[in-house]
Amino acid sequence: MNPIGHSAGDRCPTTLCHSAVIRGTKIALTILPENTGAIRMKCIILFLSIFGCLIGCVNAHDSGQWEKADPAIREWYQSLMQPDVPTASCCGEADAYWADEIHVRDGKTYATITDDREDAPRGRPHVPMGTEIEIPNNKLKWDKSNPTGHGILFLSRGGYVFCYVQPGGV
Repeated sequence: MNPIGHSAGDRCPTTLCHSAVIRGTKIALTILPENTGAIRMKCIILFLSIFGCLIGCVNAHDSGQWEKADPAIREWYQSLMQPDVPTASCCGEADAYWADEIHVRDGKTYATITDDREDAPRGRPHVPMGTEIEIPNNKLKWDKSNPTGHGILFLSRGGYVFCYVQPGGV
């Protein structure tokens, strides 16, 4: 027996865990060491989650270039929420591209950019007309009418799809 009540054949050798003897009894409490690998993994997951949230916030922008837009259209853009995250905005007109062509191939939905408007005044990166972008099913927005007359694809600067709103419902 060692000083904490374990014999050499116990399944918890003193090199792997600590034991505390409860005073006045013959009961020992085994205290396992912290699993440093699990702690490190939790920290990595937390960091990546925070980083992912910040990417979405950083890439979504409105530089004030839409002040001259029709107030009803601007209000419609501002009211759109992501279908899979109803508390998060689809972003604004500065992240929107016309994508009037939509089709399904091999069970996946694709939208084709048809936006011929200038990118610089909108403060958005250029996405060439004809570019086909896969729309995840959880990003298809079918619950709100669209007064623009165009299918609208909301993209981050990194190409992440925030939402796709089908044309129609004007």
